[in-house]
Amino acid sequence: MLALFLVGILLSLIFPSSMHAAVQFDNTRIFFSAKEREVSIRLINKGNESALMQAWVDKGNPDIQPDNADAPFLVMPPIFRLDPKEAQSVRIIFAGEKLPQDRESLYWLNFLEIPAIPKENGVDFIQFALRSRFKLFYRPVGLPGNPSEAITQVRWRIIEQDAGRYALKGENPTPYHITYRWLKLSYGGKDYDIDVGMINPFAQREYTLGEISAEEKNGRIRYRGVGDYGILPEQQAVVKKVSVNSTSP
Repeated sequence: MLALFLVGILLSLIFPSSMHAAVQFDNTRIFFSAKEREVSIRLINKGNESALMQAWVDKGNPDIQPDNADAPFLVMPPIFRLDPKEAQSVRIIFAGEKLPQDRESLYWLNFLEIPAIPKENGVDFIQFALRSRFKLFYRPVGLPGNPSEAITQVRWRIIEQDAGRYALKGENPTPYHITYRWLKLSYGGKDYDIDVGMINPFAQREYTLGEISAEEKNGRIRYRGVGDYGILPEQQAVVKKVSVNSTSP
């Protein structure tokens, strides 16, 4: 397994932009309910050549070797061949480790795709591998609130970091990971594209805006999030500007 992993990492670094994956997946975000012992993801080889696949789950370190990835999940089968136009279901099995029960836990599901060696004689070629990483969310039973509505509970404020310099601060009071496809802030006659990405459960993040001279008390954000079943509708909200010493919620 280590040999396959190292080949994939090296070649994907050498050829990051010219590769095209033949293997496609029926989902790119996996939610593992604590009520289930296992979930599955379906792969299909859309290409014309066979591919050797390797699968594993890690805790977030993309450089860790599959044999050392100590996430509490087993992937079955961990290595398999996928012929052209063939489909394969891969099972993700929870190994029973005790995890936090008051929030989601995030892991990463990896697939390494190594194409078959061409059969043409006398032809030079470069064999490369493609690696795909998908978020795997472990969701305990009984978490409060609705995951699809959690994004609307994030508290956004414009705060002063130091004299004349401000930041947009987001606080996630929910037990769910909040993922944004995009977020735009309008304040003081300017528009800001904020690269939010994801805010972890019960966490907060700040995004520096720079110097702001506007005296408006409120700004406005527009955003689209990613839910359990895909992209959420566009939403908007008023954002308050608070002073560094403010105790406003």
